[in-house]
Amino acid sequence: MTHLPRTSPLRAAVIERCVRRALRRLPLRVRLAGREPIGLGGPLMEVRDPHAFFRRIGAEGLIGFGESYLAGEWEARDLVGVLTVLAEHDPALVPEPLQRLGGGRATSSPRRPAAYRNTAEGSRDLSNELFALFLDETLSYSSALFRGFPAEQHLLPAAQQRKIDRLLDLAQVGPGTQLLELGTGWGESAIRAAQRGARVLTVTPSREQQALARQRVRAAGLEGRVTVLLRDYRKVLGSFDAIVSVEAAEAVGEEHWPEYFMSLDRLLAPGGRIALQAVTVPHTRLPASHATSAWSRKYLFPGGMLPSTERIDQIVAGCTALRVAERDGFGLHYAETLRLWRERFTGRANEVAALGYDEAFRRMWTFCLAHFEAGFRAGCLEVQQLLLTKGETGRPPNEA
Repeated sequence: MTHLPRTSPLRAAVIERCVRRALRRLPLRVRLAGREPIGLGGPLMEVRDPHAFFRRIGAEGLIGFGESYLAGEWEARDLVGVLTVLAEHDPALVPEPLQRLGGGRATSSPRRPAAYRNTAEGSRDLSNELFALFLDETLSYSSALFRGFPAEQHLLPAAQQRKIDRLLDLAQVGPGTQLLELGTGWGESAIRAAQRGARVLTVTPSREQQALARQRVRAAGLEGRVTVLLRDYRKVLGSFDAIVSVEAAEAVGEEHWPEYFMSLDRLLAPGGRIALQAVTVPHTRLPASHATSAWSRKYLFPGGMLPSTERIDQIVAGCTALRVAERDGFGLHYAETLRLWRERFTGRANEVAALGYDEAFRRMWTFCLAHFEAGFRAGCLEVQQLLLTKGETGRPPNEA
């Protein structure tokens, strides 16, 4: 990750000139090796090694920009502020002449390797210990729902439970409901559904998550109501009154979106309800990311892809008997959730190091959390809760 890409002196000179020109036009202050800042004013970036910084951007666009941060070649006290500016001016950092020089849209980075495709066998286990350091006591790794901003750390558990309860309300989960959850996480949604009197089957591809979720279900005294299976969603059998799934469509991979929604259709009983929480991108950004790999997918989410609202609607209408009956967006709540996670993570750096994670990893994770927070603050990302119905008439969808 930290080795510098090779490039010719001529190309390096052109890259630097183009990127410098772009930086001068952004609402940032960029100080190169301690000199007077360039830019139109705004959050300050301290570029400690301009030579390496420009080479990485020229070779790999925004992936190179992120890798330069991992390598410690640039720093920003207001990292989210810098990344928000860049999210709002995405094409500006690597301008058109440099894109042509690289033979494509350099901001989007190299093509996604075939090895990154999501398969039933390819899902990775997560480290429970790492996530426990920055998640709250509910161990919910998805957007919370707050009553107001700015949010405070002690409010995060209640905000996560509020998000889950609204999702369960949307699916009309109550006493006697036969509920399927696709994507267990660490079990909080399954526990809250069972506390309502539902019988829950929840599935996960992660052995670590399965083990901890079972432990939490047992501690809650709900073993008779919750079954936690290590299983891919494509191999689940049965018919269910309701299905819930939180931020799972993003992880299955674009080529598997039709299969994912057809699986939901197959598993839902007539008259049933599906409540989904999904992170989406504007439809205009989807074609650009179709065959490319964003920085976060290279380092954190191999095989993942964020859908657009329009793409979800197309697949649901074209491949299933389902219909989107309601949707509600709350992107700024995700920005606040990410801020709280990032503050917890950076505040517990010594404990992260004690788990064996080096400084490059810690910078990578900090960058990732800040990167997504900036995306939601800039309006480049949205999170929605959607109701899908089958065999009943729902209300028209709200605008997200």
